[in-house]
Amino acid sequence: MANFDYDLFVIGGGSGGVRAGRMTASLGKKVAIAEEFRYGGTCVIRGCVPKKLFVYASQFPEHFEDAAGYGWTVPEASFDWKTLIANKDREIARLEGLYRKGLENAGAEVFDTRAELVDAHTVRLVAEDRTVTADRILIATGGRPNPHAALPGHELCISSNEAFHLEELPKSIVIAGGGYIAVEFANIFHGLGVETTLVYRGREILGRFDMDLRRTLHETMEKKGIRILCHTIFDRIQKRGDGRLDAHLSDGQMLTTDQVMLALGRQPNTEGLGLEAAGVAIGPKGEIIVDEFSRTNVENIFAVGDVTERVALTPVAIHEAMCFVETAFKDNPTSPDHDEVATAVFSQPEIGTVGLSEDDAARKFEKVDVYKASFRPMRHTLAGRNEKMLVKLVVDGISKRVLGAHILGPDAGEMAQLLGIAVKARLTKPDFDRTMAVHPSAAEELVTMYQRSYRVENGERVD
Repeated sequence: MANFDYDLFVIGGGSGGVRAGRMTASLGKKVAIAEEFRYGGTCVIRGCVPKKLFVYASQFPEHFEDAAGYGWTVPEASFDWKTLIANKDREIARLEGLYRKGLENAGAEVFDTRAELVDAHTVRLVAEDRTVTADRILIATGGRPNPHAALPGHELCISSNEAFHLEELPKSIVIAGGGYIAVEFANIFHGLGVETTLVYRGREILGRFDMDLRRTLHETMEKKGIRILCHTIFDRIQKRGDGRLDAHLSDGQMLTTDQVMLALGRQPNTEGLGLEAAGVAIGPKGEIIVDEFSRTNVENIFAVGDVTERVALTPVAIHEAMCFVETAFKDNPTSPDHDEVATAVFSQPEIGTVGLSEDDAARKFEKVDVYKASFRPMRHTLAGRNEKMLVKLVVDGISKRVLGAHILGPDAGEMAQLLGIAVKARLTKPDFDRTMAVHPSAAEELVTMYQRSYRVENGERVD
């Protein structure tokens, strides 16, 4: 039997890599993990966590406005960007410390360096200019923003990474993209008082979501004052003499702005990792190809998280890491379950969703029943805010199984987490119907929509 320095070497200190390293070390295995930037990965350092903190910050102007309807007199508010950045940085540093501490307490050896594969069992620690060996290797290097290098002037633009560290809050921004990141940052910057324009090549934002959610959010964002331009893309970005930017669009428009942000998808972090030297196969986007157990074509090398281009969500990476530990170190082959993954878009109002959209269900099922309610949530009544909430269930017309649940409105993400259990458990509409409502709440609509709104048969709406 070969003698290795480690039982497991993890390349990448994000959510998936840290979970795998910590759990494996807790089993008494000799584990090392290397991260070239900061522990916590995209989610903790430059993704979900700081983004959610920015979302909270951007919601206060509406809270101040709404307070008057409830009898509160709020003095004129002011906002300090540098204070937000400093407090955010402090919280991120705290969380990074917890990630490190968890690894160290479990007995893992932690390296602050880039790591690259030399062969199937050898890893080079770049900062230390030495190599170590491992029986098994896990690649969990995540992804990074697509720089859209083909765009003339792309070097003048920022990505979500830089958005968390701007020295000054811009007076105006133009954001390219229509997915999670673009939509969330459009709402964040608008809420902080920035003149915001969203440019998207598609016919509607949030391409993979239910169309009712997409349309309603689009309308609501425009009513708030966010400009959304669909069916167009950037042609080029140019810097003006005064330091501002001219964003030239494919439809002939030119937008002059302080910042341009590119949120045009992400790509796997595989460049320069030494995958070719180790014989690891990659796909056309640079993603690591894995089987159902997250194993690459090289038997002892595994990969989890965004680097595999499966489902690019933090909880999914963590789940994949836990399945990896079961498979590789507990003699219990376990494949990750990527079906019916609940998710949220922290737009304003936010989206919570799980399961099939109406259009996807109509393509897969002969008969689809749709239950839908649109109403003003109670919290908006005294405030006088004319903003609607949308609740929608997509149901198999034959078995009555709930195929999808979609919510747009306050706390939609919290509701989606609980709905994820129901949809994953394959509960039926009658199960929802015999569940008592919690009143008064917005969520009670999920169990009180007794009459279907309409039916779709063979892809066509029939009533």
